[in-house]
Amino acid sequence: MESLKILHVPPNDLFPLPISTSFPVSTFLIPRNRKFPASTGIVTETLSFLCSSKLLPGTRTVRERRGLLFRARSTSASSPPFTDELVVEKWKDNPVSGDSIRHKFLTFYASRGHKVLPSASLVPDDPTVLLTIAGMLQFKPIFLGKVPREVPCATTAQRCIRTNDVENVGRTTRHQTFFEMLGNFSFGDYFKKEAIQWAWELSTVEFGLPANRLWISVYKDDDEAFAIWSDEVGVPVNRIKKLGEEDNFWTSGVTGPCGPCSEIYYDFHPERGYEDADLGDDTRFIEFYNLVFMQYNKKDDGSLEPLKQKNIDTGLGLERLARILQKVPNNYETDLIYPIIEKASELAHVSYAAADDQTKMNLKIIGDHMRAIVYLISDGVVPSNIGRGYVVRRLIRRVVRTGRLLGIKGDSLGNLEGAFLPSIAEKVVELSTHIDSDVKNRAPQIFEELKREELRFVQTLERGEKLLEEKLADTLSSAEKTGTAPCLSGEDVFLLYDTFGYPVEITKEVAEERGVIIDFNGFHIEMERQRRQSQAAHNTVKLAMGNGADIAENVTDTEFVGYDSLYAKAIVESLVVNGDPAVMASEGSDVEVLLNKTPFYAESGGQIGDHGFLYIAEGKNQPKAVVEILDVQKSLGNIFVHKGTVREGFLEVGKEVEAAVDVKLRQRAKVHHTATHLLQAALKKVIGPETSQAGSLVAFDRLRFDFNFHRQLLDSELVEIEGLINGWIGDATLLQTKVMPLVDAKKAGAIAMFGEKYGEEVRVVEVPGVSMELCGGTHVSNTSEIRGFRIISEQGIASGIRRIEAVAGEAFIEYVTARDSYIKQLCSTLKVKPEEVTTRVENLLEELWEAKSENSALCAKAAVYKASIIASNALLVGNSKQFRVLVECLDDVDADSLKNAAEYLIETLPEPAAVVVGSCPGENKVSLVAAFSPGIVDEGIHAGKFIGQIAKLCGGGGGGRPNFAQAGGKKPENLADALEKARSELLAVLSQKGN
Repeated sequence: MESLKILHVPPNDLFPLPISTSFPVSTFLIPRNRKFPASTGIVTETLSFLCSSKLLPGTRTVRERRGLLFRARSTSASSPPFTDELVVEKWKDNPVSGDSIRHKFLTFYASRGHKVLPSASLVPDDPTVLLTIAGMLQFKPIFLGKVPREVPCATTAQRCIRTNDVENVGRTTRHQTFFEMLGNFSFGDYFKKEAIQWAWELSTVEFGLPANRLWISVYKDDDEAFAIWSDEVGVPVNRIKKLGEEDNFWTSGVTGPCGPCSEIYYDFHPERGYEDADLGDDTRFIEFYNLVFMQYNKKDDGSLEPLKQKNIDTGLGLERLARILQKVPNNYETDLIYPIIEKASELAHVSYAAADDQTKMNLKIIGDHMRAIVYLISDGVVPSNIGRGYVVRRLIRRVVRTGRLLGIKGDSLGNLEGAFLPSIAEKVVELSTHIDSDVKNRAPQIFEELKREELRFVQTLERGEKLLEEKLADTLSSAEKTGTAPCLSGEDVFLLYDTFGYPVEITKEVAEERGVIIDFNGFHIEMERQRRQSQAAHNTVKLAMGNGADIAENVTDTEFVGYDSLYAKAIVESLVVNGDPAVMASEGSDVEVLLNKTPFYAESGGQIGDHGFLYIAEGKNQPKAVVEILDVQKSLGNIFVHKGTVREGFLEVGKEVEAAVDVKLRQRAKVHHTATHLLQAALKKVIGPETSQAGSLVAFDRLRFDFNFHRQLLDSELVEIEGLINGWIGDATLLQTKVMPLVDAKKAGAIAMFGEKYGEEVRVVEVPGVSMELCGGTHVSNTSEIRGFRIISEQGIASGIRRIEAVAGEAFIEYVTARDSYIKQLCSTLKVKPEEVTTRVENLLEELWEAKSENSALCAKAAVYKASIIASNALLVGNSKQFRVLVECLDDVDADSLKNAAEYLIETLPEPAAVVVGSCPGENKVSLVAAFSPGIVDEGIHAGKFIGQIAKLCGGGGGGRPNFAQAGGKKPENLADALEKARSELLAVLSQKGN
């Protein structure tokens, strides 16, 4: 840069720095004897202080590096902090905004025949991924050849979420959870040459990036791309790097479309030269544009064959390019995120410019996470403990805790019981106009969801924070004494998690900040121990017996044959009788039986265990023993425990038994389990694909399905869901069940329960065209076996979690039959036809309401009449000033009528007057009312406080206004004493005030 002018700054002037926006550079001199605050002891700090002066409107500090950017260097041989002169260069203000970058990108490709398509939702249609992680995701079916293209080429600005590197957010210059991927896509239209040339033209001409700062990477064997870059575009070969398959070859899976890719990098430090330049060096390079050339099909044997239709899939990181063009040191300080950081700084009462690295990192975390949170909730993802809901809940919790670390209390506006997330979310919504216009329309719901989730989590934090601090202090103290590395035990982490609901990831973050590691192995051991204890308690199976023997010591996993047969011959391997191991069980004994193989399904995946019998035959079809099995559970992995009672004969270890499952009950379970799959599919169609399973119960008499959703379902939605399911039942579709590798199952689109652990081989149950799930349960072979489906109830069971209970198959028939019987009885009682029941009931309710109203009016009149009779019982108290006191019991008058009586009395009695009346309106019920006139209230006697104390004698409480209050109790036998106390206290205090 050239220096424009040199100015000497007089020692006594307060930083009058001339700024000329018409020139790119201005310089000035700072005298050696200039006095600065102690905190500005180095050149960059001094400069920051100068640039922060109020005499420089429109500028920001060096640390912020936004808008006008300043750099300092010494022109003297001496060292900082003070030199003879400092040369300060001012870069020309860069007007490039994130919104203008997005617009310019889309316009550029639209002018080249691309259809501009909207961003897809963050909740993808693709069941193999949890969230939208790339711009190409919405076009994946086209790339895979599953659906035909609608346009030859397209361009998008896609909202994306990635949380695999969430711990790096704020620590590095580029990691984000939410980002925008600008992309141009060709579906068999153009290929490498056009993609490369346009990408270069866009970068160097449209965005004005210096060509000598751009580096290129290509796949090591892609000579075609290398030649285009070097020969046609003109990039010097020493700035084109050939990289391997891991870096520059894209695949869609084990098999399928794939191809090499080429990336464009920006060089922040070209002065370092070309020797040994490493494109993976984040301190020098940033990759901002990736071009994928889908030109091959990868076959089962790993070989590549050319595709008939070659595709282009590209992605340009908006935040990364904004960082380059806006000349800021990281993605967070671009105008896409920085206004959110500024809002968080304001709430925390800190200056980002003057903040230390830790504070800056915390502010960056808030700036990044709040974008992800707002857009996820806008797309229908509500906080929960599963799936996408857990992603947004975890991000919210990180922001809440980070805000508290920054000192944000309550809503930061004085309300310590309030929430601060909505305030920051307002800034995200403000910035959303050109990203997703629907966010503003959904803002009220977003703010309410954030407020509810934050306040709930603050309670968890406050309970756990105190205990965690104590545990960390103990850990650090112990480590100091022993000279070992501080490590928080797995037991302590589990205690915080299990007892206080304190998230493990937050325990980890807090511990790391204090220099303490966590014993995760110990934590997982505690989790497994709890799981086993819980299951053992539920199963009432003692694995470690009183005599020290371990019943499962020599027992192998049970072979399950129940998918193909409901009958099997098996060997009794172990017995438990009344909680203790045994070799024989006699008639009448409650037993737990372990077999080497079984047709009985053990409870898992929400489906309850089978019922049935174990037989031992003697002679020709003569039973020697009969054991009724009423439950089957899994223990220690895959050991099936058959629980039941010996009905006849006796059972011995080592004997062969005939195991037979109750066929009718198994059919009921199969029907309900398949119906849950249909229910999940219907829910996704009716209320949105973002909903997912949060739990289930498959029983013989009903099914229960829990799912994440933020509101009650409408009646019309429930009707639509039932209609879809019954339609699929009527289609009589054959189910398909396969066992395949987990990778292949997910690739095929099978739904997996979030958080569930699966082996390498999984069982996939598919209703073709309707649903495909990973499931180990038992199912019908044809949907027609379900016969019918009916929803019994829909309700909320937790924040963001709803529950549907339903019946199907035989249970559906029983339910409909029972309801039909009830209707017939009702019609007979009301003497109307079924279609007239509703009208008749409405008429009866109206008549009942009118009768109740009349009765209430009569009771009120009766109470007022009783009050008029007892009004003469009022006592006069005081000499110089007289007060009237009336305390009476009105027998069984109801609460409303008692209130009317008290109002009548206080209006009737001359001023000043105090009235207390009580009654026993029902069994174990007491009603009390206190009514004080203004003259009584002026004496400092408060009706609410007075009657509350009296009600305690009757086992209750209450309160109200100074002049009128109601109370209740549950000890009618104490009412007389309570009224006597009220009378004596009023007489005593008013006598004193009247004398």
